[in-house]
Amino acid sequence: MATLRSVNVGLPQDVLWHGQTVHTGVWKAPVDGPALVRRLNIDGDGQGDLGGHGGEQRAVFVYQLGSYRHWQQFLGRDDFTYGQFGENFTVDGLPDDEVCIGDRYQVGDALFEVTQPRVTCYRVGMRMDEPRMPALLVQHHRPGFYLRVLREGHVRSGDEIVKVADGPEGMTVAEVDALLYLPGHPRDRIERTLRIPALSPGWQGSFRAMLAEPESANGNAGLVTAAPPPAWTGFRPLLVTAVETESTTISSVRLADPDGTPVPAALPGQFLTVRLRPGLVRSYSLSGRPGDAGYRISVKREPHGLAGAYIHTKIRPGDLIDAAAPRGGFVLRPATTPVLLIGGGVGATPVLAMLHALAAERSPREVWWIQAARDGAERPFAAEVATLLAALPHARSHVCLSRPGPGDDYDTAGRLSAELLRTLALPPDAEAYLCGPATFLTDVSAALVEAGVPADRIHTEIFGAQPGLTPGISAKAARPPHPPADPPGDGPAVSFVRSDLTVPWPEGCASLLDLAEACDVPARWSCRSGVCHTCETGMLSGTVDYTSEPVDAPAEGNVLICSARPRGPVVLDL
Repeated sequence: MATLRSVNVGLPQDVLWHGQTVHTGVWKAPVDGPALVRRLNIDGDGQGDLGGHGGEQRAVFVYQLGSYRHWQQFLGRDDFTYGQFGENFTVDGLPDDEVCIGDRYQVGDALFEVTQPRVTCYRVGMRMDEPRMPALLVQHHRPGFYLRVLREGHVRSGDEIVKVADGPEGMTVAEVDALLYLPGHPRDRIERTLRIPALSPGWQGSFRAMLAEPESANGNAGLVTAAPPPAWTGFRPLLVTAVETESTTISSVRLADPDGTPVPAALPGQFLTVRLRPGLVRSYSLSGRPGDAGYRISVKREPHGLAGAYIHTKIRPGDLIDAAAPRGGFVLRPATTPVLLIGGGVGATPVLAMLHALAAERSPREVWWIQAARDGAERPFAAEVATLLAALPHARSHVCLSRPGPGDDYDTAGRLSAELLRTLALPPDAEAYLCGPATFLTDVSAALVEAGVPADRIHTEIFGAQPGLTPGISAKAARPPHPPADPPGDGPAVSFVRSDLTVPWPEGCASLLDLAEACDVPARWSCRSGVCHTCETGMLSGTVDYTSEPVDAPAEGNVLICSARPRGPVVLDL
């Protein structure tokens, strides 16, 4: 019979870590006497980052004394106390390779259901003073697990843990954890996880994403958006065959292989990274029809944009431009459901490629083209879009102009809003693809949810650098990326393409992620130990060495920047 040995709680606190303040509830301490377990928490307990911890599906975290003994021996330590792993329940019994998702247990007056393994993050490494800990928990099949509270009640140390129901499919916590994080993702086992109603929605979404990817997909789609491997490594020259005006602010550049061979096909929605001259590298969405013999990028000239001005004034047919292979996971997914293609300004470019793909196959899907621009003169691709929509049997269009001029062709004057989208009676089962400035994506995504489109069906692509993700750490005031404050390094050049920054590698730097942070380059991360893939980034050229081998390798052409150092010059999609 399993036994509850300790009930541990702790409210979030600010902890100094690597010169930053982390708001975390990972420090827990035992409770004397009974503790009341409620639907979302135990009295006296809290989480600092509700995005990754807490909530109904993760109300109580469980860790086992058997794993305590394992880690004491493996790490050579004898300083552990109850709550060492941030757990609420320290238990004797209930090993991760025996407890199944969906199992139900009574403890004291309360009733619980197992919902998911622990999602490891850097904070358990903080608590343990062992940065490798997030990866070790996965590699050693000892993650621990979360409980949902089915009946509130009091629990206390010494209570017996009584199993009252078996989870369907009999899939253990350790097996489900390995299916997501470790190499080898057998589809039949993943399909079984989706037959477990108790499995938390987040994990179900990850497994559905893995099943939805074609066999040719590259990487772990349960953790990051997967895509086929890039068609070539590094940069290769492409020939400018035409420069075309699309609006008063946007021009298109057509590119082809210099020897006339058709270029490798891109997926609708992907982008192309071009090196216009040394030190001037940019990424632009492909706007042409996927499968054409050449590529088309469409570029807006911004008032102070160096690359846009260069393209609009310097590039001519016959020029050669270095380009990396098409990349990106913002791609049109095969489906039969309705599709919403929504672009703001030059953000129409990737969704235009999707429209080309749908028109080429005369898709029977219900297709909505929703475009926002300042006025008719700045609206690109109007005639092209009309021709493509005419080829689709179930197409609809709505154009918003914020400042329409006399004679402009449009449907609504003003900006896209939740009120407007509600009036369009959008199909609630649609897949939505949005591209535009950050505020446009935030506002339109929220408006779509208000209009009834599920959030997990809304896919976005942002201009320029993506916003950073620093769980538990308050976002810094926005600063333009810059060289690190320390004296310049003398190592290989590291280029952050989206941030327009190239700096020499400082020899004492621990990882590419550390360098990005020192330069205020927006980066996304969670575990910092090569397991969660949140930091996975496109590596357009170059090679790296890993300070610790990734638990599951990143997609071909990508790099886990949290544990990588450059072997030579590297160009990163950051």
